[in-house]
Amino acid sequence: MILVAWDNFHEVRRLCHWGPVIALSVIAVCSTVAVLDSIIWYWPLDTAGGSINFIMLLNWTVLILYNYFNAMFVGPGYIPLGWKPENQDDTQYLQFCKVCQGFKAPRSHHCRKCNRCVMKMDHHCPWINNCCGHQNHAYFTSFLLLAPLGCAHAAAIFVMTMYTQLYERISFGWSTVRIDMSAVRQSQPLMPFSVAAFAGTLFALGLALGTTIAVGMLFVIQMKVILRNKTSIESWIEEKAKDRIQHYQTGEEFIFPYDLGSRWLNLKEVFTWSGVPKGDGILWPVHPECHQHTLTIEQLKQKADKRVRSQVQYQAVEDYNGACCPMTKGVKTFFLTPCTEEPRIPLQRGDTILATRGTKWWMYGDKVLNEEQTRAGERIRGWFPRRCVEKCHYDTAAVDSAADKKAN
Repeated sequence: MILVAWDNFHEVRRLCHWGPVIALSVIAVCSTVAVLDSIIWYWPLDTAGGSINFIMLLNWTVLILYNYFNAMFVGPGYIPLGWKPENQDDTQYLQFCKVCQGFKAPRSHHCRKCNRCVMKMDHHCPWINNCCGHQNHAYFTSFLLLAPLGCAHAAAIFVMTMYTQLYERISFGWSTVRIDMSAVRQSQPLMPFSVAAFAGTLFALGLALGTTIAVGMLFVIQMKVILRNKTSIESWIEEKAKDRIQHYQTGEEFIFPYDLGSRWLNLKEVFTWSGVPKGDGILWPVHPECHQHTLTIEQLKQKADKRVRSQVQYQAVEDYNGACCPMTKGVKTFFLTPCTEEPRIPLQRGDTILATRGTKWWMYGDKVLNEEQTRAGERIRGWFPRRCVEKCHYDTAAVDSAADKKAN
């Protein structure tokens, strides 16, 4: 009983994060101001149109919060700790997770934030402080649809309220505006539209328009991958598969295994009438020319190629304490820090790092550890300032040759 209560408390703690705080604050501001402006502009008890407008406004808020909290608290679903396939021969096609002490099932990936292997992981979303995956993909996408629709409705209310009130101010002078509840109560003021109300409405309008554009774009991106039965990670894996095949000229053809050939069938893999997604999160329907491990085999090939080709060796020439925005590494390094929750790794002069990607001022990679740390399964990976390291010289022809052999 105590463990259940602790688990529930741990889930509630997801709200204590900048992502949910900002998201819920935007929802609260836009909804509250829209309700107040509706009373000023289109009193709901006088006409059927006003009543419909008010009910729709409340419905947007309820639906948005329902899908938002489900996306956060239902979660993506996690692969059981220590999981392994029923057929032991299949382990050769799967990656092993040292943290979860089990194999990664098809379509699953380990999330460093959640510290678990996530079923059909799409991405870790800071706005819900959770991963988007198998079990909450439909809730998350529904939220991405409803939030712009609700904000667009609220923005229309804000514009109409400011227009009608400012028109009356300009026409009749800046005095307290009296809103008519009915012809009988024409002289009774219902709610004044003060300067503070105008400023609040203008601020809420900016939030509503920004949310409509930003979240609307995220919805379009999500629908593109859902209609092909992919995730954002799998889209990237497919692109890298095409690049790998083109680079090595192997003549093979990569077919994405989970595209069922119909947008409607792909859509039904995520959205169901019951709200519960199809499948158990481990076994999936696949293309007739593929099998359960088509994608995992491609991931292993890409990982082998990445180890040889993509990791460039660097050596630290300056100490770095792991600060997110270091004060002593230059102005541009400070202001152009990567906008991500991925960790920073502290460096000491002489450390060796295998870099895999980077920007003009920052790099990302793995620190080379000693034998004892390696045997213990320890891994230190993250961002560090580019000015703190220098590239080690090596024989690029030898690396290319090794990569070719590894890929083939």
